[in-house]
Amino acid sequence: MSSDTLPAATPAPSPAKPLTPARTVATAGRVLRQLRHDPRTIALLLVIPVVLITLLRYVFDGSPQTFDSVGASLLGIFPLITMFLVTSIATLRERTSGTLERLLAQPLGKGDLITGYALAFGAVALVQSLLATAVSVWLLGLDVVGSPWLLLLVALLDALLGTALGLFVSAFAASEFQAVQFMPAVIFPQLLLCGLFAPRDQMHPVLEALSNVLPMSYAVDGMNQVLHHPEATGDFVRDLAVVGGSALLVLGLGAATLRRRTA
Repeated sequence: MSSDTLPAATPAPSPAKPLTPARTVATAGRVLRQLRHDPRTIALLLVIPVVLITLLRYVFDGSPQTFDSVGASLLGIFPLITMFLVTSIATLRERTSGTLERLLAQPLGKGDLITGYALAFGAVALVQSLLATAVSVWLLGLDVVGSPWLLLLVALLDALLGTALGLFVSAFAASEFQAVQFMPAVIFPQLLLCGLFAPRDQMHPVLEALSNVLPMSYAVDGMNQVLHHPEATGDFVRDLAVVGGSALLVLGLGAATLRRRTA
């Protein structure tokens, strides 16, 4: 057989790059520096949740009990939604601009990139949750039986879950408009089935079963546990474990599906 007819050799797949703390922290620092120069995104992340929860307080101005019951749930839902939007669009912008291609051509691995993004947006989520919780409890008079710090913990985990979901869905979007389009598919069903509008045990059995596997249901349950119980209950610990575990699982899926370029 002549050399001209020899089949081309298939290149061996490159081994996965190990997670390196220094590269992960450097990635997080780069993302935070970019956010610092984007005041509109900072406003969306830090100001809008506070504005929305304040608006809600005065919508129910004549019924403080309603604000107490609904406000605690939305205190976890608002950060999840805003972090989902910003993270999905920011990650997609990195890919469409070619930044991901350049970064992943370096020793930086997918795990470093995803974890760095999670750290950066997690830091923003912490500030966001602190602001929203402080305004709700100490300025708007949200009445919770449990510790406000437990409320903050649930809000923070919800924001991290939104970050993880945003990183994951960005791999399947070809434009920023498509990234926004994922919200009706990923966020809205959870919002309808989480128990905010109707108790989950009063839903159709099929919908109740579906709500039992959606992480936002446990985010709302966790907030309600803090609302009605002075101490952390077993159900509260379960809710935290489900929300936190879901965030870690989705981050892993995001690292596995991360693409350098948009098709």
